[in-house]
Amino acid sequence: TAEEKVPVWYIMDEFGSRIQHSDQPSFATAPLFYMPQQIAYTVLWPLRDLETGDEVTRDYAYGEADRLIRKCVLLPWVPTEVLDVNCFTPEPSDERYQAILAENKEKLPIAINPPVYDKDKVFKVFTDVQQVLNNLTHPRFVFTDNEGEADILYNFSHFKDYRKLSEERPTVMLNQFPCENLLTVKDCLASVARRAGGPDGPRWLPRTFNLQTELPQFISYFQQRDRRGEDNHWICKPWNLARSLDTHITNSLNNIIRHRESSPKVVCKYIENPVLFHREDVGMVKFDIRYVVLLRSIKPLKLYIYDVFWLRFSNRAFSLDDLDDYEKHFTVMNYAPGVVLKQVHCEEFIPLFEKQYPEYPWTTVQANIFKAFAELFQVASAKPAPLGICDYPSSRAIYAIDLMLKWDTSRDGKRIMQPQILEVNFNPDCDRACKYHPTFFNDVFSTLFLDETDNCHVTCII
Repeated sequence: TAEEKVPVWYIMDEFGSRIQHSDQPSFATAPLFYMPQQIAYTVLWPLRDLETGDEVTRDYAYGEADRLIRKCVLLPWVPTEVLDVNCFTPEPSDERYQAILAENKEKLPIAINPPVYDKDKVFKVFTDVQQVLNNLTHPRFVFTDNEGEADILYNFSHFKDYRKLSEERPTVMLNQFPCENLLTVKDCLASVARRAGGPDGPRWLPRTFNLQTELPQFISYFQQRDRRGEDNHWICKPWNLARSLDTHITNSLNNIIRHRESSPKVVCKYIENPVLFHREDVGMVKFDIRYVVLLRSIKPLKLYIYDVFWLRFSNRAFSLDDLDDYEKHFTVMNYAPGVVLKQVHCEEFIPLFEKQYPEYPWTTVQANIFKAFAELFQVASAKPAPLGICDYPSSRAIYAIDLMLKWDTSRDGKRIMQPQILEVNFNPDCDRACKYHPTFFNDVFSTLFLDETDNCHVTCII
């Protein structure tokens, strides 16, 4: 489960905690988690023959050969400045994208012609998504248990061998695009988004660093902000976990550097000046917004937005303190047992929002949100696979984009609400959508697979 993937941190006993660092260590250590007792141990062994009285030391930067990276990793114990490192983060090389494709074990499809179907064809759908089975009632779609006879494969898990599918069954449509992980995995999202902006990336994405590959640049940026007296709150997120699991907010550089040891993470500038929403029972709280987007094709790029959006609220008034207070700094309350989940429908939210911020009509705010979405998908599909989302004519997809609004200043000095895209989710949970909008999956399937949007609750933005 996702919970089981969360790293375990532990403190060694009195002896282990006193073992000092050395670049030429006398011992090595390794963590060992003993499942039956749920206890973490450290195994210690000598690296050379030792005399009585020789000190036990270990390498705190074990496995790091690069001198600059070692210096950065050791910074919590050996304070240093890396202000001379350029904090500009260029887009990764083409080879890096090839490596990501190989890591994902994805095989790209061969070129095919777009499938053409009869106007009144009834499509056979094979799916393992229970919400689709329960809610798709459109007469042009019927379910089948036989994957081999399906016209549409709508799977919860990721397809890998697009090549085989394109060679053997090119007319079969599916709910995924090759290389869509460039949007749905957080480090890749930051990389492709940089195509839409200067050195700091686009205004609609918080400044983001990959802690595995951009640690020196991040430390330099952090230290420069520190010198200028600018806010330095950051949020550490694992690349591939959702629901805020293993996500930490901190203004401690040492803390962020240590997080790099547990699992691959990105660090994003924490939004210190979010647009807040007044809850009568609590006060001014953080909130985020989820939009469902439907990607119909890459060439030409066709992107739709479902007309209903969803809101999530913090349970405590926002302030830049108590950084480990989950209900103050996070908005995902669906999964925590015994935690209040505040729900407001978007039609109810808009007048409340405009009453609180009369100078900011929601139509203008939403237009800026859609503009950010359009830019993101344009840059994510601008290059051929695996540098961009693959143009595969039989692919369709549904994603959920989570965002917040922050206070910013426009180029002409005006105070504006700037959208901040937080993440793009593959195969999102559509439980609330189905509950309150029973035609949700009918609209989704009609838009994606029939190319019919009349009477559907969708808006075309590209």
